[in-house]
Amino acid sequence: MYVAFKTRKLEKSLTDPKEMSKTYGNRAKKVNQRLKEIRAAATLAVLKTIPAANCHQLFADRDDQYAVDISANYRMILEPDHDPIPRKDDGGLDCDKITAIKILEVTDYH
Repeated sequence: MYVAFKTRKLEKSLTDPKEMSKTYGNRAKKVNQRLKEIRAAATLAVLKTIPAANCHQLFADRDDQYAVDISANYRMILEPDHDPIPRKDDGGLDCDKITAIKILEVTDYH
């Protein structure tokens, strides 16, 4: 899957091993693993089949966003990077057609 980043700072913290370790500390290894899984998945639907990632859609003000687990509380937040966003007839996201995502943040939103 194609991966874009919300900011250059976020991109650097997720692509430079030294920055990743500095930014995420003991979670850096898991952050790197999730990023590799995202890149290896052909579509968002494939990513949703990886049990450890627990890729799930968010709701309310984050309706078109997804989260993947990093640790018990930390999540990597992403959204489809398509214009327009592929949708099913019922208006929901068509995960089988989402081949590009944008990573928005890595956070503890609980």
